[in-house]
Amino acid sequence: MCFLVALPCAQLGTFLVLRRMSLVGDAISHSVLPGIVVAFLFVGDLASPWLLIGAAVAGLLVTVLIEQIHQRTRIKQDSAIGIAFTSLFALGVVMLSLYLDKVHLDQQCVVEGSLGDILHYDTVALLGFDVPTPVVSMGVVAALTMVIIVVFYRVLMLSSFDAGLAASFGYKPMVVHYALMAFLSVVVVAAFQAVGAILVIALLILPGASAYLCSHKLKTILILASLHAFLSSLIGIYIHVWTNGNQSAAVVVAGLGLFLLAWLFGPADGVVVRAIHRRAKPVSEVVGHS
Repeated sequence: MCFLVALPCAQLGTFLVLRRMSLVGDAISHSVLPGIVVAFLFVGDLASPWLLIGAAVAGLLVTVLIEQIHQRTRIKQDSAIGIAFTSLFALGVVMLSLYLDKVHLDQQCVVEGSLGDILHYDTVALLGFDVPTPVVSMGVVAALTMVIIVVFYRVLMLSSFDAGLAASFGYKPMVVHYALMAFLSVVVVAAFQAVGAILVIALLILPGASAYLCSHKLKTILILASLHAFLSSLIGIYIHVWTNGNQSAAVVVAGLGLFLLAWLFGPADGVVVRAIHRRAKPVSEVVGHS
């Protein structure tokens, strides 16, 4: 379950890092809450797919709100992000306390998740095994994420690095942007049961940022981000068993450790590599003069 949550977050988070939009992922991870609450008020079922639709609508709303505040006022984008996501998150918390105080969709679930309770959920028969329904739903989201990235890889790559070039090829960068944000909202709400909204942002940033320190090729970065998601999930569970702490927090701590390794020893931009290059530079200059 950890890996199924971390994998789509790592893949989508890589494009957020490349687009310099990591804080937008943070905004969406907080702002989907009112969309979930409104959808639940209509359907009354925490397992309904309408909650994903409500989350996607809320994520799209906060993205549009950020763009409108930034474009139509003198407010900078970072301030616009802070205004939009804190307001919508606060609205969601107020709606929780007013309408859903007796439902297991509380602030603790939203903040920390309930990874330890996954095995206690209802199960479905799959390949001869009884698999908890959150694992099945998250597996579907992870598989769908990978399919979307493979199919639309060229569009995402062009719009991330050069929106003008993407537009010249007939793509619409703003449509791609809003579609990416809407699907990111779906991934975030699907991950609620496991790691909670606040820790999702770590899974959105750490794998992509770590991979970016190790390579300058997008395909390699995506592969390394997937590897980071797997290793942080595996090591995080061992940290949880060792410390008997929160499972989702342990996964993020493991991801932070991998980021520090990439920061120090990354072959592309690691601290150690840069130090070696700086020391080797005078030698090359001497050889060049001679």
